[in-house]
Amino acid sequence: MDILEDLEQRGLINQTTDREGLEKKLAKEEVTLYCGFDPTGDSLHIGHLVPLTMLKRFQKAGHKPIALVGGGTGMIGDPSGRSSERSLNTTEVVKGYSEKIRQQIHNILGVDDPVEENPVVVRNNHDWLSQMTVIDFLRDAGKHFGVNYMLGKESVSARIDQGISYTEFSYMILQSLDYLKLYEEENCTLQIGGSDQWGNITAGMELIRRSREDQAEEINVYGLTVPLITKADGTKFGKTAGGAIWLDGEKTTPYEFYQFWINTDDRDVIKFLHYFTFLTAEEIEELVWEVTNQPGKRVAQKRLAEEMTRSIHGDAALEQAQKITGALFSGELSNLTADEIKQGFKDVPASDMTKADMPLVDLLVDANISSSKRQAREDINNGAIYINGQRNQEVAYVVTEQDRIEDQFMIVRRGKKKYFMIRFI
Repeated sequence: MDILEDLEQRGLINQTTDREGLEKKLAKEEVTLYCGFDPTGDSLHIGHLVPLTMLKRFQKAGHKPIALVGGGTGMIGDPSGRSSERSLNTTEVVKGYSEKIRQQIHNILGVDDPVEENPVVVRNNHDWLSQMTVIDFLRDAGKHFGVNYMLGKESVSARIDQGISYTEFSYMILQSLDYLKLYEEENCTLQIGGSDQWGNITAGMELIRRSREDQAEEINVYGLTVPLITKADGTKFGKTAGGAIWLDGEKTTPYEFYQFWINTDDRDVIKFLHYFTFLTAEEIEELVWEVTNQPGKRVAQKRLAEEMTRSIHGDAALEQAQKITGALFSGELSNLTADEIKQGFKDVPASDMTKADMPLVDLLVDANISSSKRQAREDINNGAIYINGQRNQEVAYVVTEQDRIEDQFMIVRRGKKKYFMIRFI
């Protein structure tokens, strides 16, 4: 199966320019393609996973992918898909974001992997955009863009009523310069991106042709976009009550990342397996049967969570996420490490305590687990208090070093679901 046919079956093609021409080119030669990632924060999030895996899919099909970090365009801000101006970050902030995103791409895509014959290349458009003068920009790029042409692009036209600055208005020209630069230096002839990037991608193709009018008929460059990902319940993909799902393990722990995929709706899980994993059509079809006939077992969700956590965080982090999940399900927490406790109980109420021995009744009151000593004694007597997963019904119990996990944490559960974390300092 060729790469475009595979993408089509997975539902990953939104638009293409000259589909027939692109199919022929991909079939007969190694094609260099690129996708841009602007550093609008210090981490990519799961909304970036489709373009990231697209680069990997083309790589596996024998083509040469470039991941472009937008260190230059990130100084400006893309108006696509936004109803208001972005806040501009300082040069140092964008530089820091760019380096973190470069490292993430390196880790996820295996940049410079000696096993790969066509390793992913990472470039930063700050390298060339920062070298341009205003006169260079206006003479070499601006003269090829009619104002009416730019106003016709959705990223601009959608903002006319609300207002758009010249800074963001010029963004498509900067992105077009990226395509031109990579075309000249890397023979890059395909740009991919999200559906909101269609106008910027086609503008880049136009700049390549117009800057070489004498060769325009011989130039074959292409664009491809992936669809906007939506969830069956109408909510935005990648957002939770706690915010975005980040690819940085410090911002979203591997356990939280794993849980996000485990909690995928039955109506979405097969679509997400097609979009985000490299499972074959036959493997996914087997999981369709599981969803249809044994939805309670959540086999498809578990496989999705395994594939995604392994691909972003690695085997060790996947095993750790599964261990935390199993411990929380069973209620047996004593075998968890301090790091696993921090991941699994990141969002529960927490209190700091000294490492001195303390009566359990006092600890429950001081940590706001029980409202009073009387209530604390009732809770203990009634069997409502669990320490590290073990029920404790000793009113006179004293919490000591043996109750501390790696001398740092203790998890108290009150009733069936109310967890509290004690940090010992």
